[in-house]
Amino acid sequence: MIKKPSRGSLRQGRHKRVRRKVSGTAQQPRLCVFRSLQHIYAQIIDDTSGSTLVAASTLDPELRAMQGRTTVQGAKAVGTLIAQRAKERGIETVVFDRSGYRYHGRVAALADAAREAGLSF
Repeated sequence: MIKKPSRGSLRQGRHKRVRRKVSGTAQQPRLCVFRSLQHIYAQIIDDTSGSTLVAASTLDPELRAMQGRTTVQGAKAVGTLIAQRAKERGIETVVFDRSGYRYHGRVAALADAAREAGLSF
């Protein structure tokens, strides 16, 4: 009997495949998205220095009290918040890393909200 691979391992394989091509620099850092069952996280990372420049999630105090922060509305709020924090740090353009997730639902909502708030990718 052949064992079926889990969804998590399939996603990690897709993530590795994407990361071979997508890399962030100081001029154009990488916007990385991670979604769990309850929350969504976004980081802007400079891969050359290995440092996180900006981060936002539904666990942030500004978004913690928001109703529905675990759904698409929460993802939109995180996208807006990360774009605001990036603009404060002088970051205008990023490379989008969807981390092996489909560009659909919460991931797409976060990306669209970040674009509307001023990030270009």
